[in-house]
Amino acid sequence: MCLVTFKDLIMTNVALIFPGQGSQSVGMGKEFYDSSPEAKDVFDQANELVEGGLLKIIFEGPPDMLTSTNYCQPAIVATSIAALRAFQAHEKYKAIQPTFTAGLSLGEYSALAASGALSFSKTINLVRRRSSLMEAAARLTPGKMAAIIGLDKARLEDICNLTGATIANHNSPQQIVITGEAAKVEEAARLCQEAGAKNVVMLDVSGAFHSSLMESAAEQFRMVLERTPLEDAQIPIVSNVDAHPVTNSQDIRLNLAHQITSSVQWVDSVQAIASAGVKDFIEIGPGKVLKGLIKRIDPSLKVHNIATPADIAALKIGTDVIY
Repeated sequence: MCLVTFKDLIMTNVALIFPGQGSQSVGMGKEFYDSSPEAKDVFDQANELVEGGLLKIIFEGPPDMLTSTNYCQPAIVATSIAALRAFQAHEKYKAIQPTFTAGLSLGEYSALAASGALSFSKTINLVRRRSSLMEAAARLTPGKMAAIIGLDKARLEDICNLTGATIANHNSPQQIVITGEAAKVEEAARLCQEAGAKNVVMLDVSGAFHSSLMESAAEQFRMVLERTPLEDAQIPIVSNVDAHPVTNSQDIRLNLAHQITSSVQWVDSVQAIASAGVKDFIEIGPGKVLKGLIKRIDPSLKVHNIATPADIAALKIGTDVIY
């Protein structure tokens, strides 16, 4: 085994991936804030852009405020990009040329910032507008979401067709989230239990996200996107909508508007990235949700987490390199 330096090594076939809503925890990112000037700058920008003391809520809570959509979404994006900026400032990042970037639902906005398509401030402003429009749509037409674990996909699709519920997230072969009007989701959840699902979890969300009930939000968000300058992505983004990589700014706009009502194709996204030769995924941001999902999608893939500065120090990619 030979010892090489970061300057000698360039790792390609690496994907940067970002978590979505549900990955938050009080105190997330505080170590980055205290140790990285680049991360601190991100958090300070977010605090100025989001009214109500976002930093205090992220670092101190209370948990119920951090889980509310209006704070949760910008908090997760800010924490993810703060971790990314700390990583990019480290010598180890110089050894990496990402092939793709992607994010789960909300995480797609962190991926956009990582790709160069959006500045951080524009990303936060879009996330704030998106969350408020989705909340308004949820109040207009109440709905529910439920995670179905351990049920055959074809059987679940039959149940959705029967009840009128729809699929929101293809998270892994074992975990699919359904969405729709409250009564339809409740009936589908009941039938899934009767059909032998290992577990059915009603999600603590305010509406039927990733469903046609969000159409009013999608329509208004399209107008917001048209007024928001986007750049072409420097790193291809694998879209939640169809699992295809995109770099063109107009394609990105269309996908972001459609994402609000469409199913999140996370399984297909991971498989598409892997089929292009990527074996190493770096999950950047709070939690390890994506690592768990990817291990269920394809156990041969390697997922590295960056949620603290210590994770950057411990990062190892490649089998013939000593870091």
